[in-house]
Amino acid sequence: MQLHQLKPIHKPKKKKRLGQGDRFGGRGSGTRGQKARAGRKLKPLIRVLIKRYPKLRGYKFKPVSEKPVVINIETLNKKFKAGDKINPRALLEKKLISKIKGRMPKVKILGHLPPKGRVPGEITKKLIIEGCQVSKKAKEKIEKAGGTIRE
Repeated sequence: MQLHQLKPIHKPKKKKRLGQGDRFGGRGSGTRGQKARAGRKLKPLIRVLIKRYPKLRGYKFKPVSEKPVVINIETLNKKFKAGDKINPRALLEKKLISKIKGRMPKVKILGHLPPKGRVPGEITKKLIIEGCQVSKKAKEKIEKAGGTIRE
């Protein structure tokens, strides 16, 4: 007996007879239902995305403006000595502020913070303030105590 004389012992499987909808896209497929109907087709997805944008000429994604970190003059009075220079780096070293996403934040010094029941902050030391925004009340109080503000 040689290799070409061997025959399988089982019969070959017959192909499945395909119906009308099965001939084109494989079994069970075929255009039926919503896509087969005349008139309006499926809702275009890009239209939904376009509708979300504001109807303005020259619209661009504007970055969110960074709000400054707020510090009370009362805390400066407690943490610093007379004649000290106060700038964002000095505040970072004293751990009164922290970096935001690896960047040095803008700092604003206020006369007092607004929470209820707090007495407005006072300052008694001469401090030199550099590179910080200062409110009107804080500026008055710092200059009254003999301190200076440099931009």
